[in-house]
Amino acid sequence: MDITEPLVLDYTSNTFKYGRIVHADCFEWLSRIPEDSLHAIVTDPPYGVKEYDDHELEKRANGKGGIWRIPPSFDGSVRAPLPRFTALDAKDRSRLALYFAEWSRLTVRTLKPGGHVMIASNSFIAALLYESLVRGGLEFRGQLIRQVRTLRGGDRPKNAEDEFPNVSSLPRGCYEPWGIFRKPLPTKMTVSECLRQFHTGGLRRLPDGNPFEDVIPSERTPRLERNIANHPSLKPQSFMRKVVYASLPLGKGVIADPFMGSGSTIAAAEAMGLHAVGAERCSDYFRMATEAIPKLAEVGKRTHVTQQVKISHQTPNLFSNLDDIDVFPAKNIGPSSLVNPI
Repeated sequence: MDITEPLVLDYTSNTFKYGRIVHADCFEWLSRIPEDSLHAIVTDPPYGVKEYDDHELEKRANGKGGIWRIPPSFDGSVRAPLPRFTALDAKDRSRLALYFAEWSRLTVRTLKPGGHVMIASNSFIAALLYESLVRGGLEFRGQLIRQVRTLRGGDRPKNAEDEFPNVSSLPRGCYEPWGIFRKPLPTKMTVSECLRQFHTGGLRRLPDGNPFEDVIPSERTPRLERNIANHPSLKPQSFMRKVVYASLPLGKGVIADPFMGSGSTIAAAEAMGLHAVGAERCSDYFRMATEAIPKLAEVGKRTHVTQQVKISHQTPNLFSNLDDIDVFPAKNIGPSSLVNPI
């Protein structure tokens, strides 16, 4: 039996080579699946869900903004809308804190002891998010920095650009923080004991034997991938594959994305030959993910010698079923790939 099958329950679902997706609200889904059934969670949630409220999505579609900032065009390119997190008031922030404390509680219920959570955030929300996740029972283990230049910040004062041309309201964003959390190990259990019993507790080292690092130079999400999945928070496969790879220390188990969106996490796991399950409540995004996941998983087929990455001879069978996939793109990413939004 596929190890992801018990996580589908009675929800509408779709199955891929290594993973499954379900059409479900993540809170309900997490409360129903078996306890201690997930080995890791990699996700990029909507913050407080406000930016995905119907009236906010309608404003974005009409180009009116609201919580969604419509960035100016740059070099003739039209940029995707970005959530305006500075628009959150005290009530919104309280709502967000309660939301993620409860989400953390459900996450602790479903993760195996020692299971890691990798969760995308931003500089405005990170401190509040991290506090809420700890309140729900997860332990903070650090941050992963996705190094990517965006169009967040750097703007002159609104409606006074000519009056104060040499002033920026905020610094230009050049990174995206991801919180790293872990379900606490049982009392007096060591990491090695946790690895033996639950296959969790640590992070997987890179194929060359070096440790997973907490700063990853990243690219903007390529147009090819955006054409496959037109989701406002789509992350590039080159980044997501590194994260899902690290989340399973022994390369076995189930990765979950409770806020699946268009399926970039599941596609990354699919490309890496790892089992994963995603949950998405929005029917439009669930349908999008159904179509997009197989296509995103195929992104990175080697077509040029310069794109190839040689895996260490010390791990000859590590990617034996992925010989055609460019799993770990070259680290030297040029400045031109860091100037656009995520």
